[in-house]
Amino acid sequence: MSDLLWPGDDRAGDLFTDASVLAAMVRVEAAWLDALVVHGVAGPGARDDLTGLVGPDDAGAVARDAESGGNPVIPLLKLLRKRLAARNPAAASWLHKGLTSQDVLDTGLVLCLTEVIARIRADLRAQGGELVRLAGDHRDTPMAARTLTQHAIPITFGLKAAGWLTGVLDARDRLASVEDLPVQLGGAAGSLAAPVALAGSAAVVRDLVETTAGALGLRARDPWHTARAPLTGVADALVTCTDAWGRIANDVLVAARPEIHELSEGAVEGRGGSSAMPNKQNPVLSILVRRAALAAPFLAATVHAGAAAAVDERPDGGWHVEWATLRTLARRTVTAGAQTAELLAGLRVETAWMAANLTAARPGIDAEQRSITPDAGPGEPYRGATDQIIDAAIARAKE
Repeated sequence: MSDLLWPGDDRAGDLFTDASVLAAMVRVEAAWLDALVVHGVAGPGARDDLTGLVGPDDAGAVARDAESGGNPVIPLLKLLRKRLAARNPAAASWLHKGLTSQDVLDTGLVLCLTEVIARIRADLRAQGGELVRLAGDHRDTPMAARTLTQHAIPITFGLKAAGWLTGVLDARDRLASVEDLPVQLGGAAGSLAAPVALAGSAAVVRDLVETTAGALGLRARDPWHTARAPLTGVADALVTCTDAWGRIANDVLVAARPEIHELSEGAVEGRGGSSAMPNKQNPVLSILVRRAALAAPFLAATVHAGAAAAVDERPDGGWHVEWATLRTLARRTVTAGAQTAELLAGLRVETAWMAANLTAARPGIDAEQRSITPDAGPGEPYRGATDQIIDAAIARAKE
């Protein structure tokens, strides 16, 4: 998958592509079919892992035919049944029995989101490691703090890096709070009526749900057809990530201005150039991370709008708006996470410029310190609890 108008999208690779969504939905059907056999609802001849029945080449046809029923599960099932009947008629007859389209699509989305979360978690770890290094290496590197665009007081770059680290760790913890995603199995109206009719008891159906969830690596829970907190929670966690990365990118963009020159992106051949001005070296990674941070909140808001529009036992449009929105938000967050990790790994800290800019800001930048301790000289940064803050952030990163 590629996106001409979202440079860097290829960093997300196969995550949440049409092919991966199809594969996830097939996994759901296979896990449910296997559970029916395991618990004696279907005969042993119905077991089939469905491997190879549908592949990436089928995505276009399924997407085209999805319009007639309003979702891609219906044409996917038609294709699966046709191909499965040729090799295992018993499995074809039991395929999807007791499920509804929403069960398969919701759980397929959850499986895709689980892979996305794992990728972002790895990038957050890498970012944390780089920020621990920067905070430790530069705990004594003096620079000018800026508030509301103006010089504030002297600080160290290590303190700024510790602030970035705190945001990344907050994102890590927020993501961890939503990663235990649940399976969605409820039947036509969230009552599990068809599975109970097939199995003969609600207790057996509970076993079916738990077995299916276990096979998929998901948490079993009661149906959440119109209670969309699992998805809004993930959307919010992704925005927490892009918020943290956007803050870093913003600081780099300001500090990379030629007249400030305190930070710069690592040089990569061919990156950051201009089509018209060969003298330019644009901080393109920071620009693209900032872009993602600006776009993400509105995508999450759309997921919330879908949840707020939930009605009856399946929403008319509120459910449908989630799918592509979650995919877009997820892929863009993965892309921004990889870009931020690369940005931090190659970040150049121009300590001489930091010192020079701080010197140029004096004596005004020392005004607060002089107002409190009139006899203090303009030597070290106005340190306060800098060391304790840096140490606390580093310790938290290692938890």
